[in-house]
Amino acid sequence: MIESNYAITGTFLVYLIGMMAIGYYAYKRTSNSADYFLGGRSLGPWPAAISAGASDMSGWLLLGLPGFAYAAGLESVWLAGGLLLGTWANWLFCAKRLRTYTLEVDNAITIPEYLSRRFEDKSKLLQIISALVILLFFLFYTSSGLVAGGKLFETVFGLDYQIAVVVGTLCIVSYTLFGGFLAVSWTDLVQGLLMAAALMIVPFAAMEGSFGQFQSELHALDPELLTLWSNIDGEPLSAIAIISLAAWGLGYFGQPHILARFNATRSNKDITTARRIAVTWSFLSMAGALMVGMVGLLYVQKNMGGELADAETIFMVLVNAVFHPVIAGILLAAILAAIMSTADSQLLVSSSALAEDFYKQMFPHTAAKTLVNIGRFAVVALSLVALMLAMNPDSTVLGLVSYAWAGFGAAFGPALLFSLYWRNMNRNGALAGVLVGGMTVVIWKQLSGGLFDLYEIVPGFIFASIAIVLVSKMTGGPKPSVTQTFDHYRKSLDTLD
Repeated sequence: MIESNYAITGTFLVYLIGMMAIGYYAYKRTSNSADYFLGGRSLGPWPAAISAGASDMSGWLLLGLPGFAYAAGLESVWLAGGLLLGTWANWLFCAKRLRTYTLEVDNAITIPEYLSRRFEDKSKLLQIISALVILLFFLFYTSSGLVAGGKLFETVFGLDYQIAVVVGTLCIVSYTLFGGFLAVSWTDLVQGLLMAAALMIVPFAAMEGSFGQFQSELHALDPELLTLWSNIDGEPLSAIAIISLAAWGLGYFGQPHILARFNATRSNKDITTARRIAVTWSFLSMAGALMVGMVGLLYVQKNMGGELADAETIFMVLVNAVFHPVIAGILLAAILAAIMSTADSQLLVSSSALAEDFYKQMFPHTAAKTLVNIGRFAVVALSLVALMLAMNPDSTVLGLVSYAWAGFGAAFGPALLFSLYWRNMNRNGALAGVLVGGMTVVIWKQLSGGLFDLYEIVPGFIFASIAIVLVSKMTGGPKPSVTQTFDHYRKSLDTLD
């Protein structure tokens, strides 16, 4: 679809070299596992906020959301609004408390490690099961990102698909392997700003005439595109449809790669600033994505006879049609940025699960530098598995990606929120919440019709919450030492900067 030429190729190469340079610089500042997996808790508000958003949105922000807006019009606002509210709520209700509590329990680095120490789980069962959930969902999640990266490299460089996937994987693994969390966060800052800029520039550059004229033309094309309460066919949106779209916001509370940014922030004071940056970035980016979809719909109607084989390619269609190849190369690099910013975070969280939550538990006296090397080995091993899954673009594993977000949200969201707010929660309740939430999502996804059309994160979140409360009360509540730590953590919230 997009003509491969020297200008676009050169732009991509400059961009990739820049990302590698950031990875090398971060490598020089990485000396132990806390540095490698959490950046030594040194992130300022800008990299913390933009990295959280960029690692969250992935290629979905430049491909999936514009495609949904192209097909559904303002119905897509329910989805974007739910995600924006979820971003704000996650930073407000989780960030400061999670950072404080992970410090309170002897500087816990990963979410499984935090849950294990929070409830003094000597058996390590909670930590191991949580790590397994992370590994399972992230392998499929990462492989889908590699597929998207492969298709982009295939389009830009004209490579064979399998070769394109390998090239994209090597680029992502290189800076993640050496630089760890700092490399991932700093590259995410660059990538996130590029994504937001592209989404704000493209729709206005492609818009023909004024904004008022755009609205009039869209209304003339199909008035249902500009209504919040009905779908594109004019049928009223059901309560289940609206709740399912808005409920995507619940997923934020359980995403390990986003929660890691809270723990890595250098101080609690920075979290307030970071929240404002994150919400502003999310609003501008998602508003731009919705505009890309709807401006693209008019463009296709006027210039392409109303025919577009894949709605999710609308961003690339507009970029190719409107901009000079050099500028197009920069804007198309935003897609690569979106893919890389999520895949690298997922690889790092998965490697920390293997190194910190498995290897370190088996060999607790492992030296810090050895643990970093184990983490780097895990990045390579996990990327190879994800690469094998991604070699076939039609692989059925991609079907699991649709509920990976729900899986994390339901498995970890309720457990995390209760652990931060409820004094009487115990280890058995946390374990029940992780298991019930994750299993509900997997089972619910296989059912359809009526209530089962509800997005699976909603029942998963509800059932996990019920399981946490019931099991915690039925098994005698927490240990006295656990409640003492909780009380000390609550006092620390107002004093720890």
